Amino acid sequence: MAGVIPPRTTVNSQDAQFFKAMGARISQTRREKGLTQQQVADHLGIPQQTYAHYEVGDVRIPASTLPLLGQMLGLTPNDLLGHSATSRKSKPGPMSKLDQQIERIRQLPKTKQHFVMEMLDMVIAQAGH
Repeated sequence: MAGVIPPRTTVNSQDAQFFKAMGARISQTRREKGLTQQQVADHLGIPQQTYAHYEVGDVRIPASTLPLLGQMLGLTPNDLLGHSATSRKSKPGPMSKLDQQIERIRQLPKTKQHFVMEMLDMVIAQAGH
């Protein structure tokens, strides 16, 4: 069909903002984990250039890619989509490092969460003396 614009090129401004914000979250998490774009792209089985476009929000990330990407970055689907369990309404801007670490602890299995809490309790108790 001549003159038909492919759906991926017709992005309204709200969608564009959503994909840029999601790309920024993904980019930040990737850097915090010490991963390169090439490493993530290889894991996803896509070219590095395509992955780079995901991070800047120029290209929509296929929904089928989100579980694998989230697994590699340690993010839940809600985290990827920007629907974090932690309310950030009181503080605009990026999450603090402590908030990010708490979110990561929440993603651990319960036994590992318990272990981390015991370690924190010991450190806090020692700091009080």
